[in-house]
Amino acid sequence: MPNEGLKDLYVDELKDLYSAENQLVKALPKMAKAAASEELRQGFEDHLEQTRQHVQRLEKIFKALDESPKGKKCVGMEGLVKEGSEVMEEDFEDAVKDAALIGAAQRVEHYEIAAYGTASEFARILGESEHVLLLEQTLEEEKETDEKLTELAKEINSQANEEFEAKEPGKARKAAKRVA
Repeated sequence: MPNEGLKDLYVDELKDLYSAENQLVKALPKMAKAAASEELRQGFEDHLEQTRQHVQRLEKIFKALDESPKGKKCVGMEGLVKEGSEVMEEDFEDAVKDAALIGAAQRVEHYEIAAYGTASEFARILGESEHVLLLEQTLEEEKETDEKLTELAKEINSQANEEFEAKEPGKARKAAKRVA
């Protein structure tokens, strides 16, 4: 029974992911509401639907393992969600707020990419090939979401900078000189 320790760790990792995804199901509608960009808002709404599917995939794995998904709170995601909430409470406007929301969302995605990569590798080593497929599917969706956020950030960050330059032209030039 050398894999029992790893199996327990695998189940613990899955519970952490389950908690993380459920926290996101609650946080994403708030992020969507806070977004100024229609494209970003739609992205958050689309990811909410995807996140609900992630929860269902995890539930399928728990059922196959005859384990309960309950019993663990993902404190990592709790912290990331809290940071995202703080961003929404700042008095940033329009593209600047959207840039901050994208940053918060990408931190979440990177956390999930790491967690799903770990869980998938545990499943592979434990011989849970069906689980690997489900976890890899979610992992790919998380990577795609991160890529979409990166693309959105290019446009939104540029808009945020233009908004700043329009409001504070002197400060923008001084900031640019300090960087150069």
